[in-house]
Amino acid sequence: MNYYVIAGEPSGDLHASNLLRELKKADQKATFRCWGGDLMKAEGGEIVKHYKELAFMGFIEVVANLRTIFKNIAFCKEDILKHKPDALILVDYPGFNLRIAKWAKQQGIRVFYYISPTVWGWQESRVNIVKECVERMFVILPFEKPFYAKHNCEVDYFGHPLSDIVNAEKEKIISRNDFLKKHNLPDKPIIALFPGSRKQELNYILPDMLKAVKHFPDYQFVIGASATFSQNNYEAVTKGFDVKIIKDDTYALMFHARAGLVKSGTSILEAALFGLPMALCYSGNAISVQITRMVIKVKWIGLVNLILNKNAVTELIQRELNETRIVEELTGLLEGPKRNQLLAEYNIIQGLLQAGNVSAKIAAEIYRRLQHEKA
Repeated sequence: MNYYVIAGEPSGDLHASNLLRELKKADQKATFRCWGGDLMKAEGGEIVKHYKELAFMGFIEVVANLRTIFKNIAFCKEDILKHKPDALILVDYPGFNLRIAKWAKQQGIRVFYYISPTVWGWQESRVNIVKECVERMFVILPFEKPFYAKHNCEVDYFGHPLSDIVNAEKEKIISRNDFLKKHNLPDKPIIALFPGSRKQELNYILPDMLKAVKHFPDYQFVIGASATFSQNNYEAVTKGFDVKIIKDDTYALMFHARAGLVKSGTSILEAALFGLPMALCYSGNAISVQITRMVIKVKWIGLVNLILNKNAVTELIQRELNETRIVEELTGLLEGPKRNQLLAEYNIIQGLLQAGNVSAKIAAEIYRRLQHEKA
């Protein structure tokens, strides 16, 4: 069968690539035309648009790029009609994908959605688009299934795919000594910095993270760099600070670090699954953040806190992301009861996310539905 898959961010590329791999096992004649990234391409996806051309974060940034966004939507519709897929699989990226879902339903195209929009956080009315336009929604957070049930919308929850990914990656991680040797690092405990993969995150968040460096002389600070940026991009921000920049070894860094500062998003959950005591960090355009605070309906933005329904990981947002608060949080994360309590909470997270071939189960369900209709 011919599948058209749309993912607009690095995390979507990761999860979509694993889904493509499993779909190929279920459907040996599968072909994929994709909006995504290098991971999807490696699984045989023909990339129409790379996510680097698509990622705009924040209300102001989205408004500033509306012309580009609408051009991409129009092109996407034309491309889908031209290639006539048997199924459209939308992965996260709700601002774009919900519009495509609504349109695709009108064209008689079968729509599957993997990773729910945060309808439980804001714009709850978007549930209606899912109910009317999506044949099946596959959610990845345990509280989402009862949320949709409240709206008389049946969805599938097979667990969170990151659990499978992290468990597999843990088996590949080299020893601490080998890790230090590989990256030419001294034998000092590590504080890891993960500022994100977008330009505005690098500019807004990393400078505040770096303010902690001088306060912990017995530790080394290591940045988990995104492939989105060059070494020069990081060096322009880190000039004058004693930090190391590491690319393409995020999971090993999370595993071997003593504590970390992590930008909000999927990386928060990844860090928790690797057992990294951390504080969530977020800063952005002041107007965008203020608008978000006005419309958002949840108490926290971090996935760990949302899943546990408690303030387990401290969230340092905007003005809270300052030198005093960062130092205070890191001090508690490096030693003591705060660190121990957070590690205990991570064990609970592991159980709630139900690891066990999540991508394979979703691929099997999509193919089963397509086969059933075909028969």
